[in-house]
Amino acid sequence: MLMIRISQTAAVIALTAIIACAQNDAAKKMVGTWKLVSHVTEVQATGEKMLLMGKSPAGYAIFTSDGRAMFVLTGEGRKPAKTVDERADLFNTVVAYSGTYKLENDKWTTKVEVAWDPEWVGTEQTRFFKLEGDRLEVTTTWRIRPAAVEKGLTRAVLTFERSK
Repeated sequence: MLMIRISQTAAVIALTAIIACAQNDAAKKMVGTWKLVSHVTEVQATGEKMLLMGKSPAGYAIFTSDGRAMFVLTGEGRKPAKTVDERADLFNTVVAYSGTYKLENDKWTTKVEVAWDPEWVGTEQTRFFKLEGDRLEVTTTWRIRPAAVEKGLTRAVLTFERSK
């Protein structure tokens, strides 16, 4: 009986070490600067896919080795605003925030410290990711997006390439 418990304990320790190594490997691969190449919004109720940020959005995601993440994403075709209404419209085509992040399996959570939208400050933003070589695919959680309230729950699927 003692031998079985020792074997089980050793198996748990080994499995924990393997998972920790895999997460450390993912964390090392995530560190760097990533350039946005696509941003698709998916509607939960219908499966409809929309390009709310246009066909050619711009932006970067930066992950540092000390656990900080920074994101600046902008929609295609933004032009300088000349009126108050135009400035307000620009708000719908930008996402910018920064905070500390932690990785866990196929997701990361950013504790937001500063953001373009004050409602995000102090929140935790969870994203799911798939990392394949120099390509990073990111999926947000389902939520109501201010630029598409009438669509109900949506999520964004973003693709980044490692910046060289």
